[in-house]
Amino acid sequence: MAEWPGMNLNHLAIFQAVALRGSISAGAAQLHISQSAVSKQLAEFERALKVNLFDRLPRGVRLTEAGKLLLGYANRLFALEAEAEQALGDLRQLTRGRIAIGASRTIGAYLLPPLLAEFRRRHPAVELSLQVENTRAIETKLLAGEIDIGFAEGVEGSELLEYRVFAQDELVLIAAPKHPACRRAPLPLSALSEFPLFMHEVGSGTRAITEKALAGKRLAIRPAMTLASSEAIKQTVATGLGLAFLSAVAVQTELRAHTLTVVPVKNLKIERPLYRVSLRNSSPSASLKAFLGLLGGA
Repeated sequence: MAEWPGMNLNHLAIFQAVALRGSISAGAAQLHISQSAVSKQLAEFERALKVNLFDRLPRGVRLTEAGKLLLGYANRLFALEAEAEQALGDLRQLTRGRIAIGASRTIGAYLLPPLLAEFRRRHPAVELSLQVENTRAIETKLLAGEIDIGFAEGVEGSELLEYRVFAQDELVLIAAPKHPACRRAPLPLSALSEFPLFMHEVGSGTRAITEKALAGKRLAIRPAMTLASSEAIKQTVATGLGLAFLSAVAVQTELRAHTLTVVPVKNLKIERPLYRVSLRNSSPSASLKAFLGLLGGA
């Protein structure tokens, strides 16, 4: 513990022990130091504070008014120290704690929920919060200290952040089962421009990866509509109005229900790594280490 001018905390602990036990000898026995050492350090303490803390009696000691005042502060101070030690121990033992997580849409909606449920089952005392944002917003919140860990489908690339691949994903072209594009599968690349294409907003990892892959094929397609969520995109595509590239993970339910279908595209396969993002050189808490362990390592 730190010290402040005139207040030696080792002396304060000796003072508290003597005050609570009522004699120098009893205080010394509690602290496992000699009676002469206690007497000497108490005298030094009183000189430093410029006040008498005890009246020395034939048998034991009695607190002065200043001693009574100081004992109240000493009790609160050391109780707070014990509370802090207990709290830190609880964090280590995962009997308390909090993890603030930021995740891009696909990861937050489809990959993390089973992990969050499993972590909650193992460590019910640790509070979890999940914010679903685009990649750019996740990086901003990490740098601002608003979240502890981020999961993103794309990388903006701040030098203050560390990016680690934790999974792989594939983007697939989806359509309503009766959409004209389905009759031409596998769809020629050039035919993509013939149909309305729906995308996430700028800043989305899914959009960035899609645009990069199409640019690599010398295709520059402007979205016919920008939608704020994968669910909105899927519902709109299901009406037959257009097509969209989404994570294969995000459309499993709709594929099983036959409300959407995957349209293969000739000479186009869009694969992407999924990243765990953290502040560079940061030290994860015990709770965060336990959560990351569910991903296969901290």
